[in-house]
Amino acid sequence: MSDVGGVSSAQLKSFIERIERLEDEKAAVGEQIREVFAEAKGTGFDIKIIRQVLKIRKMETQERLEQEELLDLYLTALGMTAPLQEAA
Repeated sequence: MSDVGGVSSAQLKSFIERIERLEDEKAAVGEQIREVFAEAKGTGFDIKIIRQVLKIRKMETQERLEQEELLDLYLTALGMTAPLQEAA
């Protein structure tokens, strides 16, 4: 292949083919993930909760703790949970 307008056709083709292979691999991995979710659902697990657990596991500990504290505060402010008991 030759250069066209300063663009290496061979190099461009190489990039395109690599991206296409990676897209195929990504689709295959996506299918495998869907299969694992289906298997988990089939054994009685709640998929929405599993997705939440996955999201939480990606968080840094401090970020997770801050979000849990804010969630508790907001729920308490809305009367949706009992306020934390002060230690005597």
